Amino acid sequence: MLDLKYLRKNQDEATKRLVDRGVAAEVLAELLAADQERRDLIATVEELKAKRNEASDKIAFAKRQKEDATAAIQEMQAVAKEIKELDQKLETLDASVKEQAAHLPNLAEADVPVGPDEEANVEVRTWEPTDYQGRPVVKTEAPAWLKPHYEIGEDLGILDFERGAKVSGARFLYYVGDGARLERALYNFMLDQHREEGYTEMITPIVVNDSAMFGTGQYPKFQDDAYRVEGLNQTYIPTAEVSLTNYYSGETIPAEDLPISVTALSPSFRKEAGAAGRDTRGLIRLHQFNKVEMVKFTKPEQSDQELEKMTVNAENILQKLGLPYHVITLSTGDMGFSAAKTHDLEVWLPAQGMYREISSVSNTRDFQARRMHITYRNDEGKLELVHTLNGSGLAVGRTVAAILENYQNEDGTITVPEALRPYLGGQKTLQATPHH
Repeated sequence: MLDLKYLRKNQDEATKRLVDRGVAAEVLAELLAADQERRDLIATVEELKAKRNEASDKIAFAKRQKEDATAAIQEMQAVAKEIKELDQKLETLDASVKEQAAHLPNLAEADVPVGPDEEANVEVRTWEPTDYQGRPVVKTEAPAWLKPHYEIGEDLGILDFERGAKVSGARFLYYVGDGARLERALYNFMLDQHREEGYTEMITPIVVNDSAMFGTGQYPKFQDDAYRVEGLNQTYIPTAEVSLTNYYSGETIPAEDLPISVTALSPSFRKEAGAAGRDTRGLIRLHQFNKVEMVKFTKPEQSDQELEKMTVNAENILQKLGLPYHVITLSTGDMGFSAAKTHDLEVWLPAQGMYREISSVSNTRDFQARRMHITYRNDEGKLELVHTLNGSGLAVGRTVAAILENYQNEDGTITVPEALRPYLGGQKTLQATPHH
């Protein structure tokens, strides 16, 4: 949530910054007009309440003097009726202002590239190792035998999309045999890496209430993309960011505890309502997938530095797995709703001949904390909002896809990255899994 005081005092600047985020100029004008009407109404109600108190004093005085108080009583009743009507109007107006404000995205930081979509994203750095056989891997012509990850997975019998669709519908799958073991090895490896980097591991609820979804910015704008629990105000999480960040909702964190870093593996559920026809095959865009999430709570002056650290934490996983990637800074038009600045990590998929997103690391500054009321006491002892950050470390299914494509051999087997071998009992290759 944006700070209404800032929007009032800096309307021209805020309008420009919101236009950069794809919000029409009149949207803020309408919000601030409604806010002004609300504030004028509050002032009117306060005046009327003072008038009512005056009338009440007059009645008490008249009664003490044994005088007729009828006129004063009628005056007070009229004022009380007007206050009641205005209070109802104020309640409606208040809800309208909150609703309008809740739909405004976060403002981008000054150094974020301005542009309407992904075309304006800026590459920050590239990490392009040679593959495990010493060959350059990125932007060289793929060998004729190279297959996309879903074909390799099906050929080896370790990914079963057909039975996933039979049981659950499109964009669901079964991991089988070495496929299931590879997924498990990956998320254990990721969690162990993050623990070494100072993150506290958690297992969180995967069903959250509506206020938690509002807190991190998924509601009200993206409710159509969520898997709701019918009949209850609850939702299956689209990412552990929701359950991790809401851990401190409504609380004041001791300043000496900041920054706090937490991590969790969880399933993530997304309808992918806006992605019809995209990535219909494979592991890139599923309705249910595992993800290791990183979340940080920081003082305002720490958050920029912690964003860079968190990005490096995600990169560390890819480097240890020997997977080529690059880091990009997202433009104002491509960033998520709650983000003030986002670095995406995109991994190289040789069968597609392109980089694909595998992690998004964002600083939301105080945008989420304002919605969730998460504070700390600053050096002057005043309550101040914390900054929150989140990032994938990594999306596990997409990492499986990257390993299958980057580590495949001409004979159809998959070489296991060295960093994962201890998690697979020393196994060096993934073989076909027979179906029973």
